[in-house]
Amino acid sequence: MTEGTTPSAAAEAGDTLTRLEQEGEIAADYLEGLLDIADLDGDIDMDVEADRAAVSIISDSSGRDLQKLVGRDGEVLEALQELTRLAVHRETGDRSRLMLDIAGFRAKKRAELSELGAKAAAEAKSSGEPVKLDPMTPFERKVVHDAVKSAGLRSESEGEEPQRFVVVLPA
Repeated sequence: MTEGTTPSAAAEAGDTLTRLEQEGEIAADYLEGLLDIADLDGDIDMDVEADRAAVSIISDSSGRDLQKLVGRDGEVLEALQELTRLAVHRETGDRSRLMLDIAGFRAKKRAELSELGAKAAAEAKSSGEPVKLDPMTPFERKVVHDAVKSAGLRSESEGEEPQRFVVVLPA
């Protein structure tokens, strides 16, 4: 136990980790069944990132088959993530914030969005004007907000779903 951490705080942190690990296990079992039904090959990797369970399906071959599970612009991936969250909810009774990645799609998207956020922050700094970005999903907006924050600026989301977008504000 670290200095300043109460026994109950340490136990609570351990309980959260155990709960997130349990979510990952349930999700992995669900996804294994899905891969079997679809007759697709892939390895499942589980982790806990930023206070949420993270499950990835990694290709053990060319990865072309797994692209079917990603779909155009990640649409199928989003649907599978929701189904996986529902499977976890059915088992635990708790709402899940689990993140699913397939064939590195989200990891690649996160890198692209971080770069976009950094460029928008640089543009807002140099122009002194707010920079409005195209509409994005909640996941995409979160990544951009984080990149803008790490560049030392503020950003906000505006608009209504599905046309909600990020505005990067100058200093």
